[in-house]
Amino acid sequence: MSESFIGVDIGGTKISVAVLSGGKLSKPKQWPTDTTSTTHLLDQIVAAIDEVRGPEVVGVGVGVPSVVDFATGTIRSSVNIPLQGIPLRRTLHERVNLPIVVDNDANAAAFAEAHDDAGRLVASDLVMFTIGTGVGGGLVLGGRSYRGATGAAAEFGHTMIGLDLSLTAAPPRGFPQHGSLESLAAGRELDRLAQSTAIAAPDSMLGRLASKGQTISGSDAVEAAQAGDQAAIRALRLLGERLGIGIANAINTFDPEVVAIGGGVSRAGDLLLLPARDTAAGYILPGVGTRTEIRLARHGTDAGVLGAALMARSELDSRGDRR
Repeated sequence: MSESFIGVDIGGTKISVAVLSGGKLSKPKQWPTDTTSTTHLLDQIVAAIDEVRGPEVVGVGVGVPSVVDFATGTIRSSVNIPLQGIPLRRTLHERVNLPIVVDNDANAAAFAEAHDDAGRLVASDLVMFTIGTGVGGGLVLGGRSYRGATGAAAEFGHTMIGLDLSLTAAPPRGFPQHGSLESLAAGRELDRLAQSTAIAAPDSMLGRLASKGQTISGSDAVEAAQAGDQAAIRALRLLGERLGIGIANAINTFDPEVVAIGGGVSRAGDLLLLPARDTAAGYILPGVGTRTEIRLARHGTDAGVLGAALMARSELDSRGDRR
């Protein structure tokens, strides 16, 4: 019986869990994230692990939308889920009695995108953007996950892409800061754009849904755009253009082989990717990024859960840890 690894991807709106065995990932199971309290969320994570656990499972990787002290698996800060200050690796190990690896969810997704399913490195230098409830970032440099001095590197969502500094630096307002990539290009912003589009274009598909009393979401905008609704397409284009500024900043900084775009909003496909590419091209310094491929995450919305499982396998192999 081959060893298996559980991957857990914790997002602001859903938890996804799957098993990696023999280089193949099982179909992920998903639940809405219970953010009502730390206790409820921890109980939910444990229940998700128990749901897919079998006798062949030897380790668990967990990706969280938070700043993680990778050495200890402690959550240093967390904006969208109630885990700040929690020693998550130790807590989960005590409850499920398996080796646990905890990392930022976008780091996990980036690790998946830099490797194939069998764990072979296919991109030595890769930048990952995860566009979900918030905007996460992950880095693989020289074939290794790059986490920085404290484990907090690659918070691309909190880089500034739209700050007006014509008079002075505005006082900070808390995170996500006004003018940051997360404030302008996350799934929550797509919700807002979809709602404003429904009001401004009452004859659009979004407008007609709103007229029936339906609460409009970013998912509605994606579906309407994919059906050819021009107002929804414009909303996706704006989000993509904003993302393109963030991508250009990353390419100017790292000159990577690949920029991969994942997360739930990435299911918009070319409606998001093409305006992001076009906009980024105009802001990349000539001579930089000439070998960079800007693409959707090959593993789609499964990148996070696959990366968590692959990271668990990699880390436990390097430690020789099967306790």
